Amino acid sequence: MIGPTKATGRQGTMGYFFIFAAVLAIVFIFSGVTVVRQGYQYTIERFGKFTTVAQPGFNFYTPFFYRVGRRINMMEQVLDIPGQEIITKDNAMVAVDGVVFFQVLDAAKAAYEVSDLYVAIMQLSTTNLRTVMGGMDLDETLSKRDEINARLLAVVDHATEAWGVKITRVELKDIRPPADIVNAMTRQMKAEREKRASILESEGARQNEINRAEGQKQAQILEAEGRREAAFRDAEARERAAQAEATATRLVSEAIANGNAQAINYFVAQKYVEAVSQFATSPNAKTILFPVEATQLIGTLGGIGELAKEALGTPAGPPPRPAPRSGPFEQA
Repeated sequence: MIGPTKATGRQGTMGYFFIFAAVLAIVFIFSGVTVVRQGYQYTIERFGKFTTVAQPGFNFYTPFFYRVGRRINMMEQVLDIPGQEIITKDNAMVAVDGVVFFQVLDAAKAAYEVSDLYVAIMQLSTTNLRTVMGGMDLDETLSKRDEINARLLAVVDHATEAWGVKITRVELKDIRPPADIVNAMTRQMKAEREKRASILESEGARQNEINRAEGQKQAQILEAEGRREAAFRDAEARERAAQAEATATRLVSEAIANGNAQAINYFVAQKYVEAVSQFATSPNAKTILFPVEATQLIGTLGGIGELAKEALGTPAGPPPRPAPRSGPFEQA
């Protein structure tokens, strides 16, 4: 009975050993499994020395020989630049704060080239911010934020390139000058706006005077052109009247030469009537007493006609007998 009992004990011990070995193997296998989340990379070290970078997903490395060194966030991150006071080139003190956007491109450099990546980036951004803004006037710091951001981005990105980090953007969140400077700037802005308003008002008055003078000039030019055109028309009318007068005179002369005494009667009567009408339109005469009757005018014309006939050799008839006159100028 002693033999079988010892054999059974040995089998039980072997069973426990195999179970322990299986459990140990499972623990060994699971301890070598490394699962990396998306957006991260792990550095793998063997006996403390960097060997490779574990990519997102399932990774297996021999336990006790390899271990995870650093867990590096590969996503774009934001780092706040704490508020600080900076003295500008013109000795004005302003409070400034901002943010830095960066992304790790090389996990090994970010883990082993710099001791503390976040502190290093923050200190580098702070010192360069002081350098850039310290070389600018207050007005430039307030109006040239884009230039400050660009200069900071170039300097910080160049410095962090050795750390495997890409600086994507640097932004100033706020620039706060002292209260007395703000009040002075407000007064300056008000004075500048009043100056611009006065200039614009004077420019408007000047332009108004120029427009008015230009209008008067154009009116005078148009008036002169009108007078010129009217004079031209008057001269043309007088020329045509003279031509008509010359033509009438020529026709009367031809009629007289041909023995027609009525033509000269018409010509003399027309001139006589024009002379009488000028007396009526004279501005120096208020009242005109002209004792001429139509019958006497006709008799006069008839006499002139008879004289013309005598000049042409035609026998003259008895002179017309004047009609009796009446009125205040009747002869005795």
